[in-house]
Amino acid sequence: MPKSFLIDTSRCTACRGCQIACKEWNELPANKTTQYHWGSHQNPQDLNPNNYKLVRFSEHLEDGVVRWNFFPEQCRHCVVPPCKELGDVYVEDAIVQDEKTGAVIFTEKTRKFSKEEAGEVRDACPYNIPRRNDQTGLMSKCTMCNERVHAGMLPACVKVCPTGTMNFGEREDMLKLAEQRLANLKKKWPKAMLADPDDVNVIYLLIDEPANYFGHAVAEANVGPMSKKQFLATLARPFKAMKA
Repeated sequence: MPKSFLIDTSRCTACRGCQIACKEWNELPANKTTQYHWGSHQNPQDLNPNNYKLVRFSEHLEDGVVRWNFFPEQCRHCVVPPCKELGDVYVEDAIVQDEKTGAVIFTEKTRKFSKEEAGEVRDACPYNIPRRNDQTGLMSKCTMCNERVHAGMLPACVKVCPTGTMNFGEREDMLKLAEQRLANLKKKWPKAMLADPDDVNVIYLLIDEPANYFGHAVAEANVGPMSKKQFLATLARPFKAMKA
């Protein structure tokens, strides 16, 4: 059965331990920081080929009080990943999905995407996750620490989380835990919700309106007309199913 994360934003203190653990496990190089220039504690400013995980900081006024929302962003490992659906139109198995864990993995074959095709693959993602290294052509993102999971270990981000924000296990168990926590949080936070739980294997528990986190907290915030190539990818599904 597929694995799932439950990310409970009500417990996130923005310690960024998950962000650092991800970077260390994947041996990703450092980025030049820009905090001084753009006036936010969030660093780096966005996901990039050297950061598969990013704790987003968002602040807004509510009844005259400054309120902070923290969002440990990563790939959602969609149940039916649109990035793979479109990627297979260009390069078969450049993007694969592990049948055992549900992890969506970008392989070395993503180098074969042209820059335009890589842009289309990124645009197909309703959460704006994949990033391309312009020097190498490789596309990358969170891997669910798939090699750790197959070895019986937790993903690095979950292992280091000190507050219970990051949780990981069998999908059925994570959905049950999500519903339990949601019921408790609604007593204090009536706007609490689960973000797209039926469609993703990284389930976020939000205690505020999605827009008060950031623009891609839920898929609905980024829905738009399909491009021609995205439409062609949907047409390709029946043919791929027949070949399988």
